[in-house]
Amino acid sequence: MTIRKTEDPRARYSGWVAPLCWTAVALEGFDLVVLGVVLPSLLQEPGWGLTPNTASLVSVVGLVGVMLGAMAVGAISDIIGRRRTVVWTVIIFSVLTLACAFAPNPFIFGLLRFLAGLGLGGVLPTAIAMVNEFARTGRGGTATTSLMTGYHVGAVATALLGILLIPRYGWESMFVIGALPALVLVPLLLKYLPESDAFLRARAGLDSPAGGAAKRSKNPVGILFQHGLARSTIAFWITSFMGLLLVYGLNTWLPQIMRSAGYELGAALALLLVLNVGAVLGLLIAGKVADRIGNRRSTIAWFAGAALFLALLSIKLPGIGVYVSVLLAGMFVFSAQVLVYAYISHLYPAVVRATAVGAASGFGRLGAISGPLIGGWLLTVGLAYPWGFYIFAVVAALGALSIMLVNRDPAPNEPLPVDEDEADHAGERHVGGTRN
Repeated sequence: MTIRKTEDPRARYSGWVAPLCWTAVALEGFDLVVLGVVLPSLLQEPGWGLTPNTASLVSVVGLVGVMLGAMAVGAISDIIGRRRTVVWTVIIFSVLTLACAFAPNPFIFGLLRFLAGLGLGGVLPTAIAMVNEFARTGRGGTATTSLMTGYHVGAVATALLGILLIPRYGWESMFVIGALPALVLVPLLLKYLPESDAFLRARAGLDSPAGGAAKRSKNPVGILFQHGLARSTIAFWITSFMGLLLVYGLNTWLPQIMRSAGYELGAALALLLVLNVGAVLGLLIAGKVADRIGNRRSTIAWFAGAALFLALLSIKLPGIGVYVSVLLAGMFVFSAQVLVYAYISHLYPAVVRATAVGAASGFGRLGAISGPLIGGWLLTVGLAYPWGFYIFAVVAALGALSIMLVNRDPAPNEPLPVDEDEADHAGERHVGGTRN
């Protein structure tokens, strides 16, 4: 059966998708890192009475919001569309970020961070789904990793703006400046961001009177565990847990771990900068590798590389050697998790693509919470160096093992929930026209 042809009147603006989604992800990177930049000022805010422990609670509450947002908004995107979801998530987290500047006490501030996290969590899975659906054939890996460079640009911008603004205008200025770009971005999204053609075709299939797969596909979450996808779904969740544990654990505690190894504070902070420079380089390289050798092989290789170079950090190298080791670790650790998102976008059909990315990202946020807690415990008991790097290396190795459990092909004898028009275009989603 041929589903009726659907088309978004903004389809001629497809070239806007990548830069608009990149900008939205950059704002997400800004908002997710801004708390760490303002925390020293918040701890000294008169009348708030924040301590490191209560400030950590505020951070965790925000991450819980991001986790719930990622899990929920992915499914919402697969129902109402990518375009609407991106627009509303940007509006939600921008308005609530602005409100944080006027919070009268830590409780209200934490509540606003939680609510903003619901919007922040929805940006990434929706943006990843969009850029993959608009990417040229065989360029899904590059599209995903290029998108994620926006997150790191936003994070770097947060640190630089914090140095310039906080001493003169106070911590509140960071939340004001973080919300202002939405005044430009939202009108651009409304005018130029088209709806995904893959989503429109999938929705047409849902709206058709046909039974079978079309009826089952009305529940995007359920599809993650049907059609031979259950094992892959669980494997992706475990891998995301490991990947985000590494990302947040290292970003939070690397300077302190290196200080416990005997490095000066300046060198330890410089190593954190080198780690994130490596992340950007890794993202640019990983996407091209994934497009060439396939998502499965590249993801396994990147987690294995992360395990190797994290283990090597346990060796105290002289001079420039430690910087090279940290750079290589950053190249593999950060982009390994992004390759997971690219692999998910490649494997799942359009009707549940954002749901799949969002669920993996949301479950992975448990790892994002666990990473800093593990690092803090290791520092408290005096085992951070070298055992912290051994533990992180084991986590990366577990990520490589879990991604090996992903099915190369979901149940070949049980068709995925796509309509005939979607099937005709399936090769556009897969590198070389086949699953890898």
